[in-house]
Amino acid sequence: MRPGPDATRLTAGPAMPFTMVDFLQALAAGILVGSAYALMCVGLGIIFGAMRVINFAQGDFLMLGMYAAFYLTTGFGVLVFLGPYAGPIVAAFLAGPIVFAVGWLTHRFIVSRVTGAGAAQIEGAGAYGQILVTLGLSLILTNGGLILFGSTPVGVRTPLSRQSWEIGDVLLNQARSVSFLVAVSLAAGVYLFLSHTRVGKALRAAADNPQAAIYMGIDVDRAHRIAWSLGVGITAIAGGLVATFQTFQPYVGFEFVIVMYAGVVLGGLGSNFGAFWGGLVIGIVQQMSTLILPYQLQNTAIFVVFLLIIFLRPQGMFGRLSERT
Repeated sequence: MRPGPDATRLTAGPAMPFTMVDFLQALAAGILVGSAYALMCVGLGIIFGAMRVINFAQGDFLMLGMYAAFYLTTGFGVLVFLGPYAGPIVAAFLAGPIVFAVGWLTHRFIVSRVTGAGAAQIEGAGAYGQILVTLGLSLILTNGGLILFGSTPVGVRTPLSRQSWEIGDVLLNQARSVSFLVAVSLAAGVYLFLSHTRVGKALRAAADNPQAAIYMGIDVDRAHRIAWSLGVGITAIAGGLVATFQTFQPYVGFEFVIVMYAGVVLGGLGSNFGAFWGGLVIGIVQQMSTLILPYQLQNTAIFVVFLLIIFLRPQGMFGRLSERT
């Protein structure tokens, strides 16, 4: 049984609107949800870090990942043989390569026209062209999704989303807990890939100094294509994980792209490590805010904390001032 309210008040002074159990429950939920946000932010951070492109379509690639996981699990029954527990997790992973391929094609035929080493000398390219192109991609993907998938909210049904582990008085949703483990493992793998592989080092070199990278024999345009495709693919996996505990529809991307950019800026532009922690902080603040604020004001709490941190540390939690100039 849950202890009575007098036994678990956070302070002995004025009555608080929540108990210690409520506080721990919200903190646990924030960490679990924040891990999925963190993985989304890592994907977006790779794109911005390598290409310096503001991708308004990132949330819509997340949406594609959600629907890819949904149809792999239920629509086509491809993963039925894995059962209701493993199937949705494998589907979330497979959503990554599917959206990676979509990202590769969109960069090859669309995005590369306004990015890359030679884009700055092309009229209509550069920052303004990139904003218009990614915004156009967002509109196409959103409305295309509405035509293909319809507007009815759907979700990946799994027994994990209806079950919880009990640790003391705190309940941990199993779907969110598995998502947490997968997100942290994948983020660690991405960090190792970017730090210790030849391709990862080429991506970082192309980001730090494109002209010098060209002189060293690195194909900057190819590096950008890999970064773009990898970034949207990782975000799609995060979307597949979120789909196991949240319903969605084609317009869900706009809701998440705001969270992603807040997390990336909060962590520090150009820092993938910072992007992960920025997303985690966003999730914790979002869930903790429900202790004292209505559910509809969650995003308000996120941006209040966001503005406070940016006011005190303009470069973000793990960014450097030189990365913001």
